[in-house]
Amino acid sequence: MKNFVFQNTTKIIFGKDATDHLADEMKHWGNKVLLVYGGGTIKKTGLYDRVMRQLTGKTVYELAGVEPNPRLTSVHESIRICREKKIDFILAVGGGSVIDCAKAISVGVPYEGEVWDFFKRKAYPTRSVPLGAILTLAATGTEMNGNSVITNMETKEKIGLAGVPAMHPVFSILDPVLTFTVPVNQIAYGCVDMLSHLYEDYFSLPDGTPVQDGLAEAIMRTIFDQVFVVENKLDDYDARANLMWCGTMALNTIIPVGKDGDWGCHEIEHVLSAHYDIAHGAGLAIVTPPYMKYLCQFHPSKYRQYGVNVFGIDPKGRTDYEVGLEAIEKTKALFKQMGAPVTLKEVGIGSEKLELMVDQILQDRTLGSYARIGKPELLGILKEAL
Repeated sequence: MKNFVFQNTTKIIFGKDATDHLADEMKHWGNKVLLVYGGGTIKKTGLYDRVMRQLTGKTVYELAGVEPNPRLTSVHESIRICREKKIDFILAVGGGSVIDCAKAISVGVPYEGEVWDFFKRKAYPTRSVPLGAILTLAATGTEMNGNSVITNMETKEKIGLAGVPAMHPVFSILDPVLTFTVPVNQIAYGCVDMLSHLYEDYFSLPDGTPVQDGLAEAIMRTIFDQVFVVENKLDDYDARANLMWCGTMALNTIIPVGKDGDWGCHEIEHVLSAHYDIAHGAGLAIVTPPYMKYLCQFHPSKYRQYGVNVFGIDPKGRTDYEVGLEAIEKTKALFKQMGAPVTLKEVGIGSEKLELMVDQILQDRTLGSYARIGKPELLGILKEAL
């Protein structure tokens, strides 16, 4: 296990009617609030009215219509509003895209340069406008970490910024009931995203991290079990609560400590969705099995461990590689059973841009923790994903 520093400053308020604690939390923060949300679902469900009642006495400005892959243009417009209105608190109400957008806004306001500098690694954010979140979709874990992913449609770049203390929400409210209206396809995409967050660290060096591995395996098993409970009964509170906590635990910085991490599947998916604007979880469901299959040949013992501990595969009389391949096929089958796509063709992506996207994915970076993935290897992975 490698050396690490662990710190997580986000306060979690979890449970039924947790939104009713918002007014108490806001007593500690500013009076000029930017309310950030997506396409208007929170108004249809009544959540918007509940939030506004909790913000009585505050001056509230709004940024509505945040996109599923949040745009740099939305961040720019919100930074302008925050500076003009002297906003002193940002409240994000929605899923990962809304919260990621709010995080980018929060560090962009006090920065004198272009906020995209942070995502291009030209600068590092150290100051921010305080941020709170009310989560409505179990998926990304952004409610309890310092990560944000923003898309620049002009340059066709979707870039993540990770592990930034200044981007941690000061509090996040997690009420599983708020996820009851999430449609089945979004449940599937959210669960794939959670699993991918676990895979990116689980399938990486160094070995000898049984605590991290055991936590990851327990969360994986829970996701595979609870997703089908939820898809068959959308208002099952306990299953919704379990999935919501799985999403938070999968990426709140506990699992990856002491590990290198891989994050190759996320790098691939970011370029796919920057070009084709597909759902993040859909892209991950497509690229994860062929990515796993390629790397399994270089470190089969870890894929064997995954197969035995997560799926209960009997390894007797079989090689690690054989057990690993069966586990990967089970993963792909479960993605499909959830309702996620497992080929590029299912989301309208053909072979016409593969080389262009591969060059973009590999620009200034290498992929793969267990083995280096260069252009020929990545092209092979994406062709298999077709």
